[in-house]
Order: sequence, then C-alpha cells, then structure tokens
Amino acid sequence: MFVDEKIVTLKAGNGGDGCASFRREKFIPKGGPNGGDGGRGGHIILECDTNISDLTAYHFKSNWNAKNGEAGMGNQKHGSDGASCVLKLPAGTVVYDVDTGEIVTELTENGQRVVLIKGGKGGLGNVHFKSATNRAPRDFTPGVQVDAQEFKFVLKVIADIGLVGYPNAGKSSLTDLITKAHPKTGAYPFTTKSPIIGIIEYPEVYKRLRLADIPGLIEGASQNRGLGHRFLKHIERCRLLLIIIDMAGYDNRDPLKDYESLRNELGLYDPMLLEKEFIVAANKMDLPEAKDNLKRFKKKYKIKVFPISCLSEEGIDELKKSLLECCEQTNTELLP
Repeated sequence: MFVDEKIVTLKAGNGGDGCASFRREKFIPKGGPNGGDGGRGGHIILECDTNISDLTAYHFKSNWNAKNGEAGMGNQKHGSDGASCVLKLPAGTVVYDVDTGEIVTELTENGQRVVLIKGGKGGLGNVHFKSATNRAPRDFTPGVQVDAQEFKFVLKVIADIGLVGYPNAGKSSLTDLITKAHPKTGAYPFTTKSPIIGIIEYPEVYKRLRLADIPGLIEGASQNRGLGHRFLKHIERCRLLLIIIDMAGYDNRDPLKDYESLRNELGLYDPMLLEKEFIVAANKMDLPEAKDNLKRFKKKYKIKVFPISCLSEEGIDELKKSLLECCEQTNTELLP
C-alpha cells in the first residue's frame, strides 16, 4: 500500500490549571498563598525523516493527541508539562490547513522540525494574586484549552530524476537495471501502481542520484484519467525528467505521438514542467521496427535521444553517465 494523501485530526495538549492553596504548617496558623502554576500542554511537532517513504502510518491512525499539562499543586509546585506528540513524515510532505486550504509548512530536509500546534499555556496559581490589600487570594486561572484541528498531508516525492512514460514503455525494467530498486514487471499495462524510488550509484565519483519511477500516464491524465493524475505531483520537485519511449511501437503505438502526448499531458498539469531539463530514452532498440522509428523521431525532433534496450542493456551505461552530467549542471546539491 502506498499512501500519499491523508487528512488527520491533531490536538495539542491543554494547559494545566493553576492551584489555589495556602501554607499549612505547625505553629504558622495564617500561612500565605502557595498555589503553584499549571504545566504547559504538549506540542504537535512534525519531523522530517528520510527513512519513511509514504504516509501509511496515518492511514491506520488519523487522530493524534499530545498530553495535557498537569495542574499546579500546593507549596508552589509547578505542574508537569505535557509530553509533545512528534509525528514523523517523509521528505517532500506538504501540510495544508483543511479549513482554509492554505499551505502551512513543507518538510524537505532530514531532521527538520516544525511546531505545528503549540500546547496550551498553564494557569497561574493563587500565589500570583497576593498583594498588600489581598493577603489571602483564592483566585487562580485555568489552563488554556486547545481545540483539535484538521490538516491534510500531501506527499510530493523529492527525487533528482522523474521517470515518465506510457504503460509498457519499459520504465520498471529500466529502474531495475540502473538502481537498487526492483519493481514488479509484467507484459500488461499499469504493472506499477505507485511511485517507486530507486538510487543510481556512481561509486567511481562517490555520488548518487534518486530516481522516481512514476506510474504510467495515459492521454487525459491531467484531467484525472487513469493512474497518472494521482502521481503527476510527484515530478514537480524533480530536477530532471527522463522520458522513456517505446521506439518499437508495441501494440501498434506510434513513438512520435507518444512523445507529443506525454509532453502535452505534463504541460496541461503544470506548464512549469515543460521548462524542466529532460532526456529522452528510446527503448526496445533490440527490435527491428525501432530503427526506422528512431530515424523518423530524430528527423522530426531535433533533440538528443539515447537509444537503449532494457533487454540487451545496450546504451544503459551511456544513459547513466548523461543523467549524472545533466543533474550536476542544475547547480543543486546531489545526494551524499
């Protein structure tokens, strides 16, 4: 199960009440006020953790509460603060306020912490209300109560490279070849039903790239058709797009039309996606039909194309090298 959106109900802890008490000791019959303050309620804290891949934990539990602060006690004893509730979220999570629809915060770096809801302040004990004219105050203040709030967690996968292509173009096979991820492959559409993150290793230069295999798009994906519309958001933050085309024209497809349709769907979803750097990989070059189609493709589109075959592994090393070079040219930090 891959969960990338979830509405949760969160409640910070209430503040503890202040205490109204008086000093009671032997031989001191008229002791003054000594009521302590209440403790602060626990916060709701969000923490970014790159070891978490999705929001599955919040699918099974959508209500999270921090602890309440304890009430103050006599002898000016301060009530204990309530324990905070720390919610760990994957990198790339955007938090929305359900009521307003506004973005509250985004988690992008491992270890990043955000106090989403502060706990209620503790109440004051009666020791704070004594004065020359009010030597025996019975006043105190209650702790601040905190209402529950609804938020929407939306995961937008952060990756260096977003791999897009039509079903059966060979995305899962390519991911299996160049990364340590091993997605399911099959000779039928929509084998991959959720984004898969793999790491491309470059041991000779001590670098890595994170590749996101986005589930197959179809025409109309930007209008909520097929699987692709749910996952287009996962390529918004990719620095480079890798477009894989079935150059052999499997199932009577036209590689040129596939390329045009893919670019069109990306632009309809977000025009900014068309401004991203991209590389085209022409897959299935081991089949005889692919060579003629590649000539037509190069004649129409004056762009760099990398002929590859996930079956024979032709051109795979050259593609990996080019992916690293293009990502380095974006002037953003690569994975350590």
